[in-house]
Amino acid sequence: MDDPSTQAFLLACLTAGGGITGYARTGSIPSIAAGVTVGALYGLGGLRQRNRQPYGVELALLASVILAGSSVPRAMKTMKPLPIGLSVVAVFGLYRFGSLWNGRVLA
Repeated sequence: MDDPSTQAFLLACLTAGGGITGYARTGSIPSIAAGVTVGALYGLGGLRQRNRQPYGVELALLASVILAGSSVPRAMKTMKPLPIGLSVVAVFGLYRFGSLWNGRVLA
């Protein structure tokens, strides 16, 4: 589980699955669009990392920034479990992929 590509794939499944679940429960088109888009970014980032192609970490970091930008303010405003959970996922991604990206920039 220490492999960053595996973590990116896990985050892809969580976010895309969450978007699909949100659509199934409430019929929310923005939920499925956002969840699948962020999940696709995580998945593409994980795939590029696994194949040792450039910009894999950056794509996963971009997905985390997008997710954090939408979920953290909502979590702070509403204090509901779903935005808080999404914020935790986003912060994990920001920490994990931000650390990897920072290490590559400084090396």
